[in-house]
Amino acid sequence: MRIVTRLIAMNRGRQIGRQLREIERSIRALPKRNRARLGTLALREIGHASRSDFPHLYGTPPGERYLPWGQGTDIGFARSRSDNAEVAMRGIALWLAVAYHETKDSPHPNMQPHHRELMRVLRGLKEEHNSDPMQSWMHTPHAAA
Repeated sequence: MRIVTRLIAMNRGRQIGRQLREIERSIRALPKRNRARLGTLALREIGHASRSDFPHLYGTPPGERYLPWGQGTDIGFARSRSDNAEVAMRGIALWLAVAYHETKDSPHPNMQPHHRELMRVLRGLKEEHNSDPMQSWMHTPHAAA
């Protein structure tokens, strides 16, 4: 049974890695302003997922909660390919949130590099958000007037 579990985990690791590369390309293709906004969306989705009973199953329909992994990454990945920019950004945010929780405490060693890569991507989005000129403008005293 261990061999089957390891094979399933290896296959899932490959799938997450392949999708992560595509997600990264999609993020790089976004305008800088949208990347800053995506950082906020992703952090919000991660927070919503962490408050659910099973964060790694966030976005999965309730009737399918007994699968080895959820459908959140597949749903988010499909949405990330949308021609509608808003749908694509929300899909990327969903994918990042679910993949983050799925790889975070995974007992499978092949998922750890993906988690580190996800953390790098999220850190980049956070830096984009912090360097957004509109973000600093909103915190000036003149914005309250």
